[in-house]
Amino acid sequence: MIFTIQNETIDYSNINQLYPAGIIKTGYEDETTQMSLKWLETEGLGKVEIVNYAIFINLKNGEKKAFYYSSREELDDELSSIALQLNN
Repeated sequence: MIFTIQNETIDYSNINQLYPAGIIKTGYEDETTQMSLKWLETEGLGKVEIVNYAIFINLKNGEKKAFYYSSREELDDELSSIALQLNN
C-alpha cells in the first residue's frame, strides 16, 4: 500500500514503525526530545513546553523520516489522512 505524507510517497510495506509524538523542550539549552502523545496528555499536561508535533517513520532499510506539525490539530488531520489512504 502506498500513501502520501507532506507530498512524499511512502510504501507502507517498507515501514518498520510509524508513530506520532510531541516534541518538547528538555530544559537544557535548546535541546528537545520526543514524547508519546499519551504521556503528554496525562503526565506532561502543563508541565512541559511543547515545541511541535511529528510523525516519525522508521523504514526497513534503516532510514528514518520525520514530518513536523505546528499544532496537535494539524497532526491529527495528517493521521486521519494517512488512515483514509490506507483504508482505500
